[in-house]
Amino acid sequence: MAKYERHLSGDFDAFLDYLFDGIMNGSVSASYEDGSDWTADGVRVAVRVFERFSWVGSNRVSLNLTLVGQGNQLFLSAITSGGSQAVFWKLNTIGEESFLECIEKLAENYVQGA
Repeated sequence: MAKYERHLSGDFDAFLDYLFDGIMNGSVSASYEDGSDWTADGVRVAVRVFERFSWVGSNRVSLNLTLVGQGNQLFLSAITSGGSQAVFWKLNTIGEESFLECIEKLAENYVQGA
């Protein structure tokens, strides 16, 4: 499992759409599995789950993306899992790390462009 978290400022919907498009266009094997949205007292939460094929591990890797926003203050948490072929411990996490790098680059590019 690999994790990336980042505080940033921006438009909640625009950033969520930007991440979604970046993930889906970043890999031919990427798929959107499901999501959930919640709002209360001016706080918004969006959860998105994606998968993609890891060529290195010859298996699927998942990405759980959670975006929390209040006004223009945003918090992003991205966690990947899967990608290992071992039974009792993880031997190959390259697929997870690669999927997470996609999110890191998207978030950093968004911050640079803001």
